[in-house]
Amino acid sequence: MFERFLYFPLRALRNMRQSPFLCIAAIATVSVSLTILAFFAIVVLNVQKLTTNWSKEVQVVAYIDQIPDQNQIKAWVTQIGSLSEVALVTYVSPAEAFNRFKTRLGQDAGLLEGLGTDILPASLEITLKEDHRNRLGIGKVISHLRQDSRFSDLRYGQEWLEKFEAFVALLKMAGAFLGGFLLFAALFIVSNTIRLTLFARRDELEVMALVGGTPLFIKTPFLLEGAFQGALGGCLALAGSYVLYLIFLKEGLSSLLLATGVNTITFLPSQYGFAVILAGIALGFLGSLLSLRKLVRF
Repeated sequence: MFERFLYFPLRALRNMRQSPFLCIAAIATVSVSLTILAFFAIVVLNVQKLTTNWSKEVQVVAYIDQIPDQNQIKAWVTQIGSLSEVALVTYVSPAEAFNRFKTRLGQDAGLLEGLGTDILPASLEITLKEDHRNRLGIGKVISHLRQDSRFSDLRYGQEWLEKFEAFVALLKMAGAFLGGFLLFAALFIVSNTIRLTLFARRDELEVMALVGGTPLFIKTPFLLEGAFQGALGGCLALAGSYVLYLIFLKEGLSSLLLATGVNTITFLPSQYGFAVILAGIALGFLGSLLSLRKLVRF
C-alpha cells in the first residue's frame, strides 16, 4: 500500500528528470510570475504603512474664543474623550500655542517680539482612533462639537482628508486589479507551459490508457509534478523578490521613503512568504489540471 502511494511522487520526480528543459521552463514561468506579484505586494505593504503614518496627522482642532475655567476644560476633555471615535483630547492654552508658533518660526522667531502670549486662541486638539480617521468618523465628532456654540471655529483639513481617502481608495483598487491580473496571467502562462510538457508525452499517456490505466492513476503523477514545480517556483520567487527588495527598495528608495515618514522598509511577513509558496503549488496544480482536461480525454 505504501509503495503504491510512493509510486506517484517518484514517478513525478522521474518525469521532471526526463524532461529537464520543459521542467526548468515551467519552474521559471512560475518563479517570474510570482516574483512580480511578490515584489508588487512588498511595495503595496510599505505604501500602506506610509498611508497609516500619514493618517496620524488627521485630527480635529476646536478653537475657543473665551477661555473657560479649569473645571469646564476638564468637563470638555472628559465629554469629548468619551466619544467612541476619539482617542485623545488635548487642551492647548494661548501661551502653549504661542510657544509652538515661536518654535516653528525658528530663526524668524524675533518677529514675535513685543507681542503678548495671548494673541493666539486656546484650542482643543482631538486625535481620532485609527479606525475612525476618515470623513465618517470626523463628521460624527464635528456634529457633536457644533452643538456647543462656545467652539468658535473647527478645523480638520477637509481638503487634505478627501485627497488622502481618494489616494487610499485608488491604492486599494490598483492593488486588487493588478493582483488579480497578475494571478490570472500567471495561471494562463503556467497552464500553457505545462501543456507543452504534457503534449511532449502525449504518446506515453495514450499507451498508459490502452494498457488499462485509470484516469486518476495516469493524471496523479502529472498533478504532483505540477505541484512540485510550483513549489520550487514559489521558493525561487521568494528569493528573487528578496533580491529586488534589496536592490530597489532597501537600498534605492529607502532614503525617499524614510523622508516621507516610513521608519523601516520591510520585506514580506512570514505568512505572506508561505502564501507565495502555496500560490506556486496552486498554480502548478491548477495548470496541470487544466492541461490534462484538454489533452487527456479518457
